[in-house]
Amino acid sequence: MSNTRMKVRGRAARRPPRLPEVYRRLLGRYGHAGWWPGETPFEVCVGTILTQNTAWLNVEKALAVLRRRGLLSFDALSRLPASELAACLRPAGTFNVKARRLAAFLGFLGEELGGRVEAMAREEPGRLRRRLLSVHGIGRETADAIVLYAAGLPLFVVDAYTRRILFRLGLIRGTESYDEVQSLFMQALPHDAALFNDYHAQLVRLGKEACLPRPLCERCPLEDVCAKRGLDR
Repeated sequence: MSNTRMKVRGRAARRPPRLPEVYRRLLGRYGHAGWWPGETPFEVCVGTILTQNTAWLNVEKALAVLRRRGLLSFDALSRLPASELAACLRPAGTFNVKARRLAAFLGFLGEELGGRVEAMAREEPGRLRRRLLSVHGIGRETADAIVLYAAGLPLFVVDAYTRRILFRLGLIRGTESYDEVQSLFMQALPHDAALFNDYHAQLVRLGKEACLPRPLCERCPLEDVCAKRGLDR
């Protein structure tokens, strides 16, 4: 057995850092991060739907098309014919699918909330989440992103970066459901939307800059407390 492998396995036996400690370390390294990009709560909702299965750069291109045409509002988009909406969303990929999903969300927003995303802020977070999950094409991550970033309500968003980082730290086995991973944060942290917003943004930044599929551990503020699970193979 190599010295490197022995070192990794020895570290894996350490107690994983607690979630508040992880946040403090990330905040100390990166400063306040904040997320989600969007000029209005409505634009945030559109962005969360468009970002499914694509890079954010592609979403920005589609949003730019909508913005140039003055279509980034409920009234404008809800009047747009389906074929024209799909054409505007082409840069985001799978544009016909995303057009149908966005149209379903617009229908929900119009029928349930009078076309006003701001009305979501009066909802109980869990109830709003359940209502969003009933909309065609909106899954847990998308629903929670809308609840947190558009409505400003405290639900933690779990994404691929979150899973990768928590697995390597030894905080999850890797087989947990979305809701199980989310509950770790909900139980360990105060239910504060600003905290959840910044914490998720910190994990996104860490996942992009250091905890890559092939990690750059020397850049990571968690390097000395990380079990590095999955990296000894």
